[in-house]
Amino acid sequence: MAGMFAYESSEVDWCEDNYKHSENVVEYFNTMSSFVFFVVSPVMLYLFHPYARERNLAVHLVWLMMIFVGLFSMYFHMTLSYVGQMLDEISILWALAIGYALWFPRRHFPFFVKDRRTFSRMVLAITVVTTLSSFIRPTANAYALNCFALHILYSLGLEMRSCTDQRALRLAQASVGLWVLAISCWISDRFGCSVWQKLNFCYLHGIWHILIVVATAYGSTLVAYLDASCEIPHSLPSLQYWPRDDWALGLPYVALRGATKTRKGC
Repeated sequence: MAGMFAYESSEVDWCEDNYKHSENVVEYFNTMSSFVFFVVSPVMLYLFHPYARERNLAVHLVWLMMIFVGLFSMYFHMTLSYVGQMLDEISILWALAIGYALWFPRRHFPFFVKDRRTFSRMVLAITVVTTLSSFIRPTANAYALNCFALHILYSLGLEMRSCTDQRALRLAQASVGLWVLAISCWISDRFGCSVWQKLNFCYLHGIWHILIVVATAYGSTLVAYLDASCEIPHSLPSLQYWPRDDWALGLPYVALRGATKTRKGC
């Protein structure tokens, strides 16, 4: 049992040189870059609160779970332990599951699912089974998690086909662009390590951390906006950016210009 907590007990090792900057931290930059989760997540919790209060306070669980993702990511890269790897990957899985349960469009539910409560229970059951299955072949977990991202992109593409809101379309483009950059860094670090080592630039996985958090902020805001437009249209949702709406860069959020609990199913 103690061996599972031991340094470098995981079969996964990223491209960054181990113990280069500290004898107590295996991958220093990968560990430090995980701090971005603790910067972005609290801000998104704050920005999402008006929407969550009107729609469902469980929305806050997405960004609360992202804080845990950051915590476990730091622990994993600091130790490269088996337990750290599993905590990191399982927390990502549960963050995805919460997002699916809250935001997956009702019109795309399986034919045998009639309401969101039933769908959420189905997602919970699948997530429990997947969590247990993740211990069978841990080296495959990261690839399986990225497959969920492909399904999210496909589902988002279906939703955006009928969208005419220019802000939403630009946000979709930015979200996909950030994800493409992020996954390119992840793949390059995983499979092109020898090239980056020759260039003495082994920090792509840390850059992935930064890009994927921002991509998650953009993507979750987009799906929350689509959800609000469908489920609580009388609250008059709109897309805005923090800290200033007229800045080219910022964190997006759903602003509600009206306030009502009237529901309209989609």
